[in-house]
Amino acid sequence: MYAIVETGGKQYQVEEGRYLDVELLEGEKDTKIVFDKIVMIVNGKKSKVGTPYVSGASAEGTIMAQDKAKKVIIFKERPKKGYRVKRGHRQCFTRVMINKIRTSAQKKAEAAAE
Repeated sequence: MYAIVETGGKQYQVEEGRYLDVELLEGEKDTKIVFDKIVMIVNGKKSKVGTPYVSGASAEGTIMAQDKAKKVIIFKERPKKGYRVKRGHRQCFTRVMINKIRTSAQKKAEAAAE
């Protein structure tokens, strides 16, 4: 079972028990986070596609780390003019471990069990 999640203006494929690196999110390490913008859920041959999002679906995760990516070097040069500029950039990201992917039916079943 996996889901397509939208966060930070991008879409990511998430599975339970795996981590992913997303654009910087607010929160400290070991903070719970819920992604409620689920574009699609695939469970074997069953799949739900949202219009634009699957109603009642969510993906729950835990923040593992707030970090920076590898440095990207930006080098500009104009030939024969003596113009050379070297800059670097490190993009911030959040590493999230996905704990559960829930549909609206699973939420109702868990509420009924309680």
